[in-house]
Amino acid sequence: MPDLSFEAVGLRLSRPAFVLGLLISLLTSPARAQGGLESLEITTASGPHAFQVEIANNEASREKGLMYRRFMPADRGMLFEFERDEPVAFWMKNTYIPLDMVFISRDGTVTHVAANAEPLSEAIVPSGGPCIAVLELNGGAAARIGIEPGDKVKAGFFKR
Repeated sequence: MPDLSFEAVGLRLSRPAFVLGLLISLLTSPARAQGGLESLEITTASGPHAFQVEIANNEASREKGLMYRRFMPADRGMLFEFERDEPVAFWMKNTYIPLDMVFISRDGTVTHVAANAEPLSEAIVPSGGPCIAVLELNGGAAARIGIEPGDKVKAGFFKR
């Protein structure tokens, strides 16, 4: 039988050790622990509000976003993470559920809220200024919990 070992960073691991190490790494990462979701908390005048969010942190995941979905649980969302602070714009093409878009600065401060973006619309929804992240929630969620510019968002991305 051929040698099925893997060499990375100067270490030589047997196939079983490599696979075990990979599994441990995947199972202990925060995103994997909750089925690909990460915790996020928004503190508004009405108090803290917890959500579980999918992370869109590369071009492919940001391009697809929440397209083609017909439903999203009330406590879920998607956090679009960018490499640098700059103005961004979104649209709702191929997105079937109304969404609130919460634009967030590097320190986790809400800078702008675009409420109830129209499903399937190609109208541009601008950030209104530089941001490092955008949180998409079900339409109406921002009003329901009172998200306003100046509110704070806590998530792993903002700790970097």
